[in-house]
Amino acid sequence: MASIARRIETLRPTRHFGRVAEIRAGLVRVSGLNTHASIGDRVLLSAPRNLTGEIVALGPQTADIVAESAVDGLAIGAEVELLFAPRLAPCAAWIGRIVDPFGRPLDGLPLPHGGAERSFTAPAPPAVTRRRLGQRLDTGLAVFDTLLPIVRGQRIGLFAGSGVGKSTLLSKLSRGVEADLVVIALIGERGRELREFVENVLGPEGMARAIVVAATSDQSPLIRRRCAWAAMAVAEHFRDNGQHVLFLADSITRFAEAHREIALTGGESASDRGFPPSTSHLIMSLAERAGPGPEGAGDITGIFSVLVAGSDMDEPIADILRGVLDGHVVLDRAIAERGRFPAVDVLRSVSRSLPQAASAAENALIGRARAALGSYAESELMIKAGLYATGSDPQLDEAVRLYPALDAFVAQDSPQGASASFAMLTQALRGHRPAAVR
Repeated sequence: MASIARRIETLRPTRHFGRVAEIRAGLVRVSGLNTHASIGDRVLLSAPRNLTGEIVALGPQTADIVAESAVDGLAIGAEVELLFAPRLAPCAAWIGRIVDPFGRPLDGLPLPHGGAERSFTAPAPPAVTRRRLGQRLDTGLAVFDTLLPIVRGQRIGLFAGSGVGKSTLLSKLSRGVEADLVVIALIGERGRELREFVENVLGPEGMARAIVVAATSDQSPLIRRRCAWAAMAVAEHFRDNGQHVLFLADSITRFAEAHREIALTGGESASDRGFPPSTSHLIMSLAERAGPGPEGAGDITGIFSVLVAGSDMDEPIADILRGVLDGHVVLDRAIAERGRFPAVDVLRSVSRSLPQAASAAENALIGRARAALGSYAESELMIKAGLYATGSDPQLDEAVRLYPALDAFVAQDSPQGASASFAMLTQALRGHRPAAVR
């Protein structure tokens, strides 16, 4: 009944039409809609095949539209209908399903809708009403239970190049992190990888509590950008119902690249590496929507992946996101190439939930592990070249002795929680390779 009532409410007594006045590269200019339309509204372009688009600019007499597919066959004078801004109405029936950025099912099966609609670009909760970060979460991975803890409501970035195990790590976190449900935004994924990710990487266990919002790489930048907004709107729906949501976005880089295409087509000037000035606000406003909710609501724990070309952590997207999040995790290609997964570079990664997320004894263990890994990293080339003489530096001697065990520890699963993970870390700091409890 709620779904039927929602459809009745969306019926409009009047319809607004305009005409195509100009067509140029990537942009359609329409007259007759500018007095009724708003930025972000969708339109239906009548042509040999129906096209949809989004309004990106408004003038005194015209509206500029970016089409969601090729405009072949579109002619001057073609009729254009205003569809207004799209909205989502998620509900519990979406759990375990794959949907597109407009809430339509991608598996061909019927999909119910909830009774309340949500905006794609809702503002973040007022800052003064939000709770502080919550308790430490078990993740199923020893390194995230100890050295890089994740707490409820935290937002972290996952920075990685292509092919270093980012998707596999995200799938492990989606299955292992404590949460009521998981919302996954697959932005600009290769089409052939969607089913593989859902069936093999995520698996039935992961899908049982997940909602996947997907936009493939061949789709319009309008749809790819909307994918992140749609997934966040879904997460907000369940957060407002008091649930703890784990939000995974893969990747923010493709989200920003889609926005760059749209903004430049709409006339915005290019800035750093071609990204328009509005990119910073775009990314920060999305990230701010995640995090602790206000009193009486749940929380959104966010993990945002970033594709960093050549491991350049200072590229614009990485730099913007790193500055607004509560920590970042760096996956290193050199570590992946020697066969250790997850390829987390502990020394370049930071969790801003520390030291509050751990006890004094646990922080002492974390400090010892980081100190040993840091000492080894500073002298690694000298050690591997055989230029280091044992006994010349007691601290480095200790780091060389502990390094194999600590390196093995970072790769361990830990399904029994943080206590078991710290027990394994204690063993590693004694020089014993920890055996994961599976």
